[in-house]
Amino acid sequence: MSRVCRQDLAWAAYILGLALLIGLLQQWPLVRQAWQGELAPRLEQARSQRRQQQFQGVQTINLAQAYAIFQQGKALFIDARPPDEYAEIHISQALNITPNMLDNGGAGQMAAFPKNREIVVYCSQESCDLALKVAEKLQALGFSRVMAFAGGFRAWDEAGYPADTSK
Repeated sequence: MSRVCRQDLAWAAYILGLALLIGLLQQWPLVRQAWQGELAPRLEQARSQRRQQQFQGVQTINLAQAYAIFQQGKALFIDARPPDEYAEIHISQALNITPNMLDNGGAGQMAAFPKNREIVVYCSQESCDLALKVAEKLQALGFSRVMAFAGGFRAWDEAGYPADTSK
């Protein structure tokens, strides 16, 4: 290896080390929290605060509430997940309506339902925002009894509640 090549490698290593040191110094509070196991709860808290602020007009329900509503058989369940996930498995009798579908003329699909119909929207899991987005869009369309099931399909499936693979 030539002397020039070794000098270039040495400079590259020096710059890389300097960048790493600067990055660690700038992000030290996050690095420290990660080492202490405090980062994940803090990120979850920040995500929860963001969701509360962004979707403050959307009522959320838990698994027990969603199942009780399902058992009554009067509510419309909407699966906000992508069509391929819906096609694989979904809550029995749920419709598949994503946020993009509502943005791209899919609101017509909802015209058949009265604006005061009870609607439960869900997505894949608790950390998914798709249900909140669809619920918010449905409220903007004038639907007054819209709720987002916060646990999502994962909680529903793990509880062994009715699921379907038909479209």
